[in-house]
Amino acid sequence: MQSENRFFDDLSRIINGAAGTLAGVGREFEANAREKAKLWMNGMDFVSREEFEAVKAMAATAREEAENLKARLDALEKGAAPVAASASKKTASPGRPKKSAKTA
Repeated sequence: MQSENRFFDDLSRIINGAAGTLAGVGREFEANAREKAKLWMNGMDFVSREEFEAVKAMAATAREEAENLKARLDALEKGAAPVAASASKKTASPGRPKKSAKTA
């Protein structure tokens, strides 16, 4: 009877040791995989989250500024449309030469 208990005790110790070893191998594999992934990611031209957020904010500001400028331009064009139409109906005075695109 004593030999059976000893056999099972030894077997359980071996299994526990193997499980601990496998767990250690798994942790080591995970650490190595993380390190390889970091090296691979650093080799690529990825930007950090902070840089991305900064550029995103700059783009939003530029977009808003462009929209404001477009609104101002539309307002100016609406105001200048009647003036431009009446100016094209007038003829140039004979004493004044027209400006060419080269001299402007």
